[in-house]
Amino acid sequence: MSMELNRKPDEVRQRGLGRGLSALIGDDASRAENAARSSRALPVAFLRPNRLQPRKNFSIDELNDLANSIREKGVLQPILVRPIKGEADAYEIVAGERRWRAAQLAKLHDVPVVVRELTDGESLELAIIENIQRADLNAVEEASAYRELMDRFSYTQDRVAQEVGKSRSHIANTLRLLKLPESVQTMIRSGALTAGHARTLIGAADPEARAHEIVASSLNVRQAEQRSEAKVAKPKPEKDPDTKALEANLTNLLGLKVQIVDKGEVGGELRVAYKTLEQLDDVCRRLSKN
Repeated sequence: MSMELNRKPDEVRQRGLGRGLSALIGDDASRAENAARSSRALPVAFLRPNRLQPRKNFSIDELNDLANSIREKGVLQPILVRPIKGEADAYEIVAGERRWRAAQLAKLHDVPVVVRELTDGESLELAIIENIQRADLNAVEEASAYRELMDRFSYTQDRVAQEVGKSRSHIANTLRLLKLPESVQTMIRSGALTAGHARTLIGAADPEARAHEIVASSLNVRQAEQRSEAKVAKPKPEKDPDTKALEANLTNLLGLKVQIVDKGEVGGELRVAYKTLEQLDDVCRRLSKN
């Protein structure tokens, strides 16, 4: 059994849950041994989905592939569960819902489980960690899980980063995806847009249109970034009052719109806009007389 199981809860909390399931049932090298020593079989009917499960989408093709593997080799890694208070023979899945769903498809009656007493916060953390470690969450699900940790359990971004083993900047950038329109978030959930693509849309004037452009043009992330940079309008420097007054005087003098463009040490330009040849001729006559 993993040494973590012999530690007090506070000691485990101080070290963080960033090691995920390995903190509870051992790492890859010792998982089989730990499973034999700490797991037991429970009917699949006793298990309930995790109401805090951050992963919302389960691919039926992936579940069928896993079910085929389970039919051949069984469930190799136990499902982590916790007792449901007030209900007999009822356990909430903390980590391993995909295995539980696939086991049902494989028509298994019993599945191996590890039963632990966990708080809501610990349950959500471990569910997030397992999915992140296995790359099972899309970016929006990951962001929503971080947001739930912060809203439900008052975690700071630093605390979330510590618990899931990610940098604070990664947490902050992932959370920003939740500011995108729901239609764009749906494209991320479906896999049409990657997290890298989605980050180029943050702050865009019309992220939905840009998202469709990325998909339609099959842009990679770098191309999307370059197109985003090209479309960012650089703010024009405010002209000083003297320049504005001079423009107004010249406009009145010539009867045409005059602009002064200051280019710093290299000088500048005097631009006179005309619409007809007659206006151009009139300007030429005035300049000739003067």
